[in-house]
Amino acid sequence: MMTNSTNDLVNFLGMDRAQLTTLFAELGEKPYRAEQMMKWMHHRQVSDFDDMTDMSKKLRSRLSELGRVHEAPVAESFESVDGTRKWLVRAASGSLVETVFIPENNRGTLCVSSQVGCALDCSFCSTGKQGFNSNLTSGEIVGQVRMANRLLADVYPDRAHAVTNVVMMGMGEPLLNFDNVVAAVDIMMDDLGYGISKRKVTISTAGVVPGIEKLIETTDCSLALSLHAPNDALRNELVPINRRYNIESLLDAARRYTRNLGEKRTVTVEYTVIDKVNDQPEHAVELAELLRSLPCKINLIPFNPFPGSGYRRPSSMNIRRFQDRLVRAGHSVTVRTTRGEDIEAACGQLKGKIADKTRRQEQYRMIASEAQA
Repeated sequence: MMTNSTNDLVNFLGMDRAQLTTLFAELGEKPYRAEQMMKWMHHRQVSDFDDMTDMSKKLRSRLSELGRVHEAPVAESFESVDGTRKWLVRAASGSLVETVFIPENNRGTLCVSSQVGCALDCSFCSTGKQGFNSNLTSGEIVGQVRMANRLLADVYPDRAHAVTNVVMMGMGEPLLNFDNVVAAVDIMMDDLGYGISKRKVTISTAGVVPGIEKLIETTDCSLALSLHAPNDALRNELVPINRRYNIESLLDAARRYTRNLGEKRTVTVEYTVIDKVNDQPEHAVELAELLRSLPCKINLIPFNPFPGSGYRRPSSMNIRRFQDRLVRAGHSVTVRTTRGEDIEAACGQLKGKIADKTRRQEQYRMIASEAQA
């Protein structure tokens, strides 16, 4: 069971159905108690055991001795002119991580963080420049979904839940926090949790190949690959983990994952388009050939600037030309609309406030200061 570092109490919010069933069995209770508890926590968003009135007072008292239902508090919130919302959530470490809600006509996508900072140091991502502090617990991950649904209930009164889609594309590398992420995703997809379709819950990875191989045995949610380059030489510069797990091994693992899913499921390939770095015609040709044998959809993401990156966003015309070359080669390609840029909530801009344990933040600040001078 996951414990909360502030007081060593179990955070029931991060326990999936199987874990709760085991817990109640240890307490001499019937399995249906797990279902009751999940409904109270996730459907009714109740945190006080005294309000869980279909359980005996004795059981409620015992639960309060063992743990709590803890949703990490919101420290700050922001709303973009385009309706995007961003919350800074205080993790157990004391650092702040970011959660972003992107509204669309008939759906609401929540971009969820999995770590406090990130150790991968991708060159085009603001999060990576902040360094790494710690993993989020499963309760802290699930709590972001619970928090968003609770705060947006009045904004979207016609929906059962404001959050219809979840992408694990916030701060951190999800597959380097594997157990907590998978437990949280299970709760998101469970009908007693948030009932989100497996096609609408996506785990994104920058290329942790052993993690993808473990996913094959543990979940059937959707998968996204943060590729960003069509060859190893360029990807080594943009995504340093490629030096350990190259493109060939990454795509091979992704193919095995899609075969295991069946049902004509595809992988999403994320490709951040950076001016004069990976947006040239030869890059499009190479990418089209590279992905020919992978059942996938390509999502082109215009680079979102941040201080000290040294990169620029390509023109809309160059992005369209890049897309057209991929489409002519037979690929399904979309261009992500930049959302929430005015509140630094766009892809690659999330940075939170991290008590860095890798000493990278000091270096980043120096670079950013020089760039702004």
